[in-house]
Amino acid sequence: MKKNESGTDRIIRLVVGVILILLAFKTEPDKWTMVFYVAGVIAIITAATGFCALYKIFGVDTSKK
Repeated sequence: MKKNESGTDRIIRLVVGVILILLAFKTEPDKWTMVFYVAGVIAIITAATGFCALYKIFGVDTSKK
């Protein structure tokens, strides 16, 4: 799997992912809690791997060659 995210992109995704998971902890349990958890986990996974499937589908590549 080829990386398609830059370092800055990965840092932003990591920060947003952590914020979303913390937000999920702070909200009352409802449908939005699950949305925050899922979005946060996806953001953290893509930050860790450096690969975004949506970038692949749309032909976006922010990594430096």
